[in-house]
Amino acid sequence: MLLRIGLLVALTVVAVLVALILQRRRPEPPSSPSYRSIAEIDRSEFAHPDEPLLVVMFGSTTCRTCPLVWDVIESLDVPAERVDVEDDPQRHQRYRIDGVPTTVVVERTGVVRTTFFGPLSRAQLEETLGGP
Repeated sequence: MLLRIGLLVALTVVAVLVALILQRRRPEPPSSPSYRSIAEIDRSEFAHPDEPLLVVMFGSTTCRTCPLVWDVIESLDVPAERVDVEDDPQRHQRYRIDGVPTTVVVERTGVVRTTFFGPLSRAQLEETLGGP
């Protein structure tokens, strides 16, 4: 009888250990980028520092969506600047840009009015800028 109990305990311990080992071998799910909104921008680092509003698109030359977003921005009569990571990695790092395109609408004071991540429609941008 004691032999059976000892055997059951040993088998239980082995089963628990095997389960723990298998659980640790399971791959971690891929992490998704953690997009952060920018609260403020130093307008002196960008074009048109005295304009009431500035649209800044942080992009990349390898980004397929970036040219589409930039076309939307250029279609409006608004001061704008495109900052590609290949040309200016320091500004991407300073503002902690994790994904492109990231588009920000910035007040003259440097306060970010709105941040857009990814594709951007003309209507979204017009609404943020105060109408067509």
